[in-house]
Amino acid sequence: MVPAWLWLLCVSIPQALPEAQPAELSVDVPENYGGNFPLYLTKLPLPREGAEGQIVLSGDSGKAAEGPFAMDPDSGFLLVTRALDREEQAEYQLQVTLETQDGRVLWGPQLVLVHVKDENDQVPRFSQAIYRAHLSRDTRPGIPFLFLEASDWDEPGTANSDLRFHVLSQTPAQPSPDMFQLEPRLGALALSPKGSTSLDHALERTYQLLVQVKDMGDQVSGHQATATVEVSITESTWVPLEPIHLAENLKVLYPHHMAQVHWSGGDVHYHLESHPPGPFDVNAEGNLYVTRELDREAQAEYLLQVRAQNSRGEDYAAPLELHVLVMDENDNVPVCPPRDPAVSIPELSPPGTEVTRLSAEDADAPGSPNSHIVYQLLSPEPEDGVEGRAFQVDPTSGSVTLGVLPLRAGQNILLLVLAMDLAGTEGGFSSTCEVEVTVTDINDHAPEFITSQIGPISLPEDVEPGTLVAMLTATDADLEPAFRLMDFAIERGDTEGIFGLDWEPDSGHVRLRLCKNLSYEAAPSHEVVVVVRSVAKLVGPGPGPGATAMVTVLVERVMPPPKLDQESYEASVPISAPAGSLLLTIQPSDPISRTLRFSLVNDSEGWLCIEKVSGEVHTAQSLQGAQPGDTYTVLVEAQDTALTPAPVPSRHLCTPRQDHGLIVSGPSKDPDLASGHGPYSFTLGPNPTVQRDWRLQTLNGSHAYLTLALHWVEPREHIIPVVVSHNAQMWQLLVRVIVCRCNVEGQCMRKVGHMKGMPTKLSAVGILVGTLVAIGIFLILIFTHWTMSRKKDPDQPADSVPLKGTV
Repeated sequence: MVPAWLWLLCVSIPQALPEAQPAELSVDVPENYGGNFPLYLTKLPLPREGAEGQIVLSGDSGKAAEGPFAMDPDSGFLLVTRALDREEQAEYQLQVTLETQDGRVLWGPQLVLVHVKDENDQVPRFSQAIYRAHLSRDTRPGIPFLFLEASDWDEPGTANSDLRFHVLSQTPAQPSPDMFQLEPRLGALALSPKGSTSLDHALERTYQLLVQVKDMGDQVSGHQATATVEVSITESTWVPLEPIHLAENLKVLYPHHMAQVHWSGGDVHYHLESHPPGPFDVNAEGNLYVTRELDREAQAEYLLQVRAQNSRGEDYAAPLELHVLVMDENDNVPVCPPRDPAVSIPELSPPGTEVTRLSAEDADAPGSPNSHIVYQLLSPEPEDGVEGRAFQVDPTSGSVTLGVLPLRAGQNILLLVLAMDLAGTEGGFSSTCEVEVTVTDINDHAPEFITSQIGPISLPEDVEPGTLVAMLTATDADLEPAFRLMDFAIERGDTEGIFGLDWEPDSGHVRLRLCKNLSYEAAPSHEVVVVVRSVAKLVGPGPGPGATAMVTVLVERVMPPPKLDQESYEASVPISAPAGSLLLTIQPSDPISRTLRFSLVNDSEGWLCIEKVSGEVHTAQSLQGAQPGDTYTVLVEAQDTALTPAPVPSRHLCTPRQDHGLIVSGPSKDPDLASGHGPYSFTLGPNPTVQRDWRLQTLNGSHAYLTLALHWVEPREHIIPVVVSHNAQMWQLLVRVIVCRCNVEGQCMRKVGHMKGMPTKLSAVGILVGTLVAIGIFLILIFTHWTMSRKKDPDQPADSVPLKGTV
């Protein structure tokens, strides 16, 4: 059995779908039909069961059709009642329906398209009866200068409206009857190739052409029409243009007129092209315009091409070229080159050496004053009172060269150079260029010792090899570490290889050490000359006098201490022994080879005395206070006369010179100076007077002995500079020394100062002078009184009166 739902679906589908619409009918009706009317066109497929309905004919809008169409209700034919004109209406859209009296559609609508078939019943027409045109002598052959227009109202696209144009006649026919050509389909009138070559010889300036237009295409039959074309020959105005100069940044109203072109022919359209593209335009009258300001730096020159064209964009003649040159103005600032890394110049480079060459750029026109750049050095400025400069700049080329002032190694100099356009005249632009210069070091300084004389240094002959003799210090004024490396060597004074040198490669300090044992008998002194040289090759002058230093070494003779024939002596002395009693004699163990001097050290009671040479010990006085059985011990000191006595320290030195000196100690007493333990080197300061008047002798690694070098030195307080060096350190000590006259015991004799209450020399002289003046006044008064008393006594004898002198 079929399911109920499937049966219902099959029944409902036909009812839900609308009735299929009849297909559209198309009917062709000839235009201007000359037969009988009505003319039956087509039978419509009406339903048979619809006879009770009414056939309704309407237009495409649904309104009842009014016109030449009707329906035959009996036959169901569509008919037309009169002739149709395609030019009036080319097609009709109709619809047919079968309806009831109340307007209910039983069938339809049936669409019917009636097309009116065209027939060649229209004559072509020119748009003008007479055409007038101007033809320039420069017009190219084959380029249309006039387009004839004609129309045919027959159906477009059919042979009935397919028009062809022809030239029927040319008046005059000279110099050639075929001066012109007419394009048949488009009606484009142009100069023929023969006419182009003959046009220059043409005497006439006007030609009259009779032209024809015919339909039906290239068929012989067809309708036709004629028109007249008057062609006027004009002289050519399409002449070359002179170049135009336009100022950049021109302040005018834009667009700004700059030139004009003119095509003497008719129907012209001007077209402008710019190479490269630029702000230019042309209007219909051929006026050329610039539409905005120009920038020469963006584009200095333009090539414009102006074309005269017909309505199809074809050139009548070759385009005119117009050169537009943009005139420069000074609107650009000189641009300095990018700042490069510092330029290195070796010191001692000769004047005129080129450091660098500046090349500032100006975007203005090359070769013009606007881009003519000159240079001026701004910094460093010349120093006051100094002639010349360290650098010079060539104003034209920008070459920076060295001047006459020398440069120091290690200098970093920033040069400021002014770049000016307009050749530096007023009104131009300028920029400041920077050039960084670094003066590099060369090995032009030879190393030198800070002290050329060291010593004398005293060394005992039994000092062990390896002992530090002296520390020498050399300096090098160069800056480059590689140029400051030094090499030391003993140049002379050490043929036996007794001394040696050691130093650090990057240090200026060299140590003179003892390599072999000293011998007083072989050489009591040594003068060792140490030379210092630069490891790198020296540039410039050779080493100076400070490249060597002399170290004077004095060898101290070492004698074994004296020995006595016995270690202790004993003697029995009676208590009653008188002064001068011989107790014993002290003798050396080798009395022949050595001479001794004897002295008592601790004779506290003063009972004994000893002969210095013989060694005999005597009683110096009676032994008061001694008791029998007492023991009295005395120490005896024996000194070898061949040994140099040790220096005797003193707080003052005597003049005339005596065998005394002052001990100078190292910096161990000064915590600020002491940076380590000895040995230290001692030298006098560089003052020539000090080195002449004084002598400094090294005692050991921590002390030196200062004595007078001259027999007489002015008695006063002296400040003696002593240079002390230790490893890499060096400092100066100021030693205060009092030089004075001394008595026989070596004691300083001081001047006695002024005692209070005692008259000074000035006061004594004043008192003496005052006393003499008082005595003189007193004597004058006595003699005056005596003279006056003699004049008052008349009885005075004649011989008692003094005689007057005769003249």
